[in-house]
Amino acid sequence: MNGEKSGDWLDFRREGESGIESVSAHFTGHAYDPHDHDEVLVGFTQQGVQRFRCHRALHTSSPGRAILIEPGAVHDGHAPDTDGFTYSMLYLPQAWVSTQLAQRGLATISLIEAAFRHTLTDDVTLFCAIQQTFFAFHHQEGKLARDQSMDRLLGLLTRHIKVASPSQKSDTLLHMQRIREILHERMAEDIGLDELSRLAGIDRFRLSRQFSKAFGQTPHAYLVRLRLRSARALLAHGQEPAQVAAQVGFADQSHLGRWFQRAYRMSPAAFQQQSTNVLSR
Repeated sequence: MNGEKSGDWLDFRREGESGIESVSAHFTGHAYDPHDHDEVLVGFTQQGVQRFRCHRALHTSSPGRAILIEPGAVHDGHAPDTDGFTYSMLYLPQAWVSTQLAQRGLATISLIEAAFRHTLTDDVTLFCAIQQTFFAFHHQEGKLARDQSMDRLLGLLTRHIKVASPSQKSDTLLHMQRIREILHERMAEDIGLDELSRLAGIDRFRLSRQFSKAFGQTPHAYLVRLRLRSARALLAHGQEPAQVAAQVGFADQSHLGRWFQRAYRMSPAAFQQQSTNVLSR
């Protein structure tokens, strides 16, 4: 799939049984606006220099380094050099990963309960495992090859996960989690700060500040990205873009399309078409 700029391209595929998505892309200049995912992201830069913000820090990825981004972590992307960068990424569904990790005695990996120790790592063994697993899925190797490469990858990922203890969850964070739950419950509604502050029992100015501190984004930015993640899931299951826009809370299909293009560099229709190219083996 061609990008907006000359030389930019994006190749997206989805494996039907697990829902694992694989993306290989090349970008020059600006690549992505800040966004997040419900999935666990693991990948690597194939060529060039890839620079992005995540967890309030600027990261620079080059070939040989593994990229690890947990669900809900806001990140963007751009190429600091004129030649751009090429990267490969696996999007692993959170529920699927959590089930696999639970079998290894670990907590679910989510925005609050667990996170990666480092966004970039020079762990060569992990890098090779991500590379092998990406090729197995993206190039449609057989099920046995996909299963074995993924099992090895998950086993290596456990060394890079840190789990938050209950004592680390302050009262303020618990209040912010409640605000987040409200946004999920009322995603399609036109809810404002005054109503959120009333429900949280905190003034609207402290709410925005504390929410941003807890989750790295304002309530509105979180809501937009929640709607985008939900839209991706609905589109992947075949719902029409216009219906999806109304269901998740965008004003109309064009409104959804503008935000979707900025976050994922493809239109909702193109994403839906590519999502039907599932692996059959």
